[in-house]
Amino acid sequence: MRVLITGAAGFLGSHLCDRFIKEGHTVVGMDNLITGNMDNIAHLFGNERFSFIKHDVSNHIYVPGALDAVLHFASPASPNDYLAHPIPTLKVGSLGTHNTLGLAKVKDARYLLASTSEVYGDPQVNPQPETYWGNVNPIGPRGVYDEAKRFAEAMTLAYQRYHGLETRIVRIFNTYGPRMRLNDGRVVPNFIYQALTNKPLTVYGDGSQTRSFQYYTDLVEGIYRLLFSAESLPVNIGNPTEMSILEFAKAVIEVSGSKSDIVHVNPKDDRFTDDPKLRQPDISKAKRVLDWEPKVGLHEGLKETVAYFRPRV
Repeated sequence: MRVLITGAAGFLGSHLCDRFIKEGHTVVGMDNLITGNMDNIAHLFGNERFSFIKHDVSNHIYVPGALDAVLHFASPASPNDYLAHPIPTLKVGSLGTHNTLGLAKVKDARYLLASTSEVYGDPQVNPQPETYWGNVNPIGPRGVYDEAKRFAEAMTLAYQRYHGLETRIVRIFNTYGPRMRLNDGRVVPNFIYQALTNKPLTVYGDGSQTRSFQYYTDLVEGIYRLLFSAESLPVNIGNPTEMSILEFAKAVIEVSGSKSDIVHVNPKDDRFTDDPKLRQPDISKAKRVLDWEPKVGLHEGLKETVAYFRPRV
């Protein structure tokens, strides 16, 4: 196959490029580098089955030649990033989704949208199944990301229903691993940086808010299976092992061998407005339609991630 992956220089996009190259496919990577990093894909340059186009998918897209699949992973994804770039975030979720869907239609290619657990907002149902409609504040600071992804899902299903386009939607839950940015503001790189520098790990509030962390290899496997499946409606891909942020902080200290303490802070900035108190995927659908479930345990994944960050601190 020849596939287009948008957001190719990002954390997840770059690992997807690796997977498709490994499986023998040809990959066209696309990224405007607003949050992506060319270092993530530098090892692919010189490979005859990889090419790269620097482009903002919110503008018209031209890719010469045939395409068999389009995977739309372009978007700021951390609170730091989408609060710093609110309008580009909205545009890549709306115009970027429209443009990539149009390209898939012209190329008669299968389409896969990277959606997010953030479509569930601050959930009133736990764990969250795909049938849950969510609890999202559309005009809050986080709405630029949440609503962009909700709109992207609606646009994708509209192309499926009206144009008959083959589409897939993955709802991604908290994922971590090598190639994350140390300064992206998410809890995994934050805690690892603080642990490796023996600074206090800053837990917001009492730390009782929960997340479910999956290692990137599990996510990539789920996405790959979803693309080649017959499932046309959204599928949660995440680790159902729910833990509090305080428990996660303790795990990072243990794995890194840090001497850090844990401190509790109460920030007032926009990153924490409407911050979800619960996050746990119901993955029964992924088990049923993809025969998928996560394989990598938290300590194993954290060990690899800490090893990646240690020389970069």
